[in-house]
Amino acid sequence: MITEIDDYFKVGCGRCERFASDDCSTRKWAGGLLALRQVCMASDLAETLKWAHPCYMHKGRNIAIIGALRNDFRLSFFNAALMQDPEGVLERQGPNTRHPDMIRFTDNAQVAAMTGVIRSYLKEAMSYADSGIKPPRDANEIELPLELAEALDADAELAEAFHRLTPGRQRSYVINLSSAKKPETRVSRIVAFRDRILAGKGALER
Repeated sequence: MITEIDDYFKVGCGRCERFASDDCSTRKWAGGLLALRQVCMASDLAETLKWAHPCYMHKGRNIAIIGALRNDFRLSFFNAALMQDPEGVLERQGPNTRHPDMIRFTDNAQVAAMTGVIRSYLKEAMSYADSGIKPPRDANEIELPLELAEALDADAELAEAFHRLTPGRQRSYVINLSSAKKPETRVSRIVAFRDRILAGKGALER
């Protein structure tokens, strides 16, 4: 995976065999992705690289992350349960996604047309970070380490695979990640666990 954020906009994320090729999704949506980047930066968000994607932060909290697929590109919001969505533009990333959390684009020109809406949604998300508000937790929901929750919000395929796991297998990852003292260790473990989760296995299964 890439380690420099500018590389995402030039050659892709490095997570599949289409990396740095003309078939990479970031090439198809280059204009729209750069426009999204400009909107996020103009909103005074701090730009970071997480899970090989441009992630935008405020007050130490992840606000939104940019992604590109073959058929669309998107701006996904963390803590989506808090978002009011007055314009009705948020969509769910997949059938197992709990809340609508992304603005999906199928044309590079859509970003310019929606700049005002995008900025207002970013401002709303930033206001929750300013006030320290977090979404309520379901009483039956397994409490996930922050880094795992953020990874699932940012990666629809991973989220769907994780939610298909049995509660016992989900807990095996929670226990393993919670044993790590440093956030960067938890993040590196999540990256290493990705293929295992997609295969439907627990943290200790072979």
